[in-house]
Amino acid sequence: MTLYLRHYWKDERLSFPSTTNKSMTFDSRLVKKIWVPDVFFVHSKRSFIHDTTTDNIMLRVYPDGQVLYSMRITVTAMCNMDFSRFPLDTQTCSLELESYAYTDEDLMLYWKKGNESLKTDEKISLSQFLIQKFHTTSRLAFYSSTGWYNRLYINFTLRRHIFFFLLQTYFPSTLMVMLSWVSFWIDRRAVPARVSLGITTVLTMSTIITGVNASMPRVSYIKAVDIYLWVSFVFVFLSVLEYAAVNYLTTVQERKERKLREKFPCTCGMSHTKTMMLDGIYGDPDSNSLAGYTKSQIVAEDVEKQVVHLAISPNSSASRKKGKGHVGLRLMQNTHAIDTYSRMIFPASFIFFNLIYWSVFC
Repeated sequence: MTLYLRHYWKDERLSFPSTTNKSMTFDSRLVKKIWVPDVFFVHSKRSFIHDTTTDNIMLRVYPDGQVLYSMRITVTAMCNMDFSRFPLDTQTCSLELESYAYTDEDLMLYWKKGNESLKTDEKISLSQFLIQKFHTTSRLAFYSSTGWYNRLYINFTLRRHIFFFLLQTYFPSTLMVMLSWVSFWIDRRAVPARVSLGITTVLTMSTIITGVNASMPRVSYIKAVDIYLWVSFVFVFLSVLEYAAVNYLTTVQERKERKLREKFPCTCGMSHTKTMMLDGIYGDPDSNSLAGYTKSQIVAEDVEKQVVHLAISPNSSASRKKGKGHVGLRLMQNTHAIDTYSRMIFPASFIFFNLIYWSVFC
């Protein structure tokens, strides 16, 4: 932070007679020959007075002994920040000034005009923060070895800009989660397509998480961005596990069907790709292929299984008239029931999570 630090005090030893009541201005050479406050910045990591093209120090003395001492300083100070809500956080930082040698009994520091003592450029801006407000305070600081000192505070309330993190973190991670849902609409038998899509989204989420953590201080608590990224990673990882479950159940189902076909090799003239269930309602072309079979259920299994069931009703002619030739059949579908439910559950859950997340942290 670069600032102009101005001190005001009265030293009657510097008073001089003047008929015009005009002040006298001096440069830094006189500063070393008079008394000036020994103010320093507490918790400063690095600070210096600008010296281009000469020392940026000005001393102005009035006839009655009033002194204005101004200098241009750049200060790098420490600020304790809480990143638990990062990057949706608001930080409060302070710049502290204190006399190094003089206690409160020798030197009293105070703001000349309170909050009006702080003047900032209207166009001032920070790359990551928006300065919401600033104010001044003063307190006493105690040191066990030297005593009490007056300390002045400049308190800044900073709110972090969120747009950069929306573009670099939140938006890409949201797209990766939505991209993982595409696998629910891909044929479950297209193993290379679904596996490669799942692995790509998982690796991309891992890269995003690593990149965010690499640019952040290593803190021992969870940040708001960590919650969003890891929940997104869980959604992407669950989409991979979902296909693993679908593939496993499909393999088990096909194994059972294979055993049933070996046990009952006759499929009544119907190919395997047209596996159907006839439940008392059938059409003319199918009724001819069922000639010679009795009224019994050849295979007694659950209707969800892709196995032929025959149960011819005795009043087939009446059923044919009422049903108008409707054939109650169920073709084997390419989409597993888990994929169907996932198409609704995953988006709904992610939207619900976003509603809670942004309502809590914004």
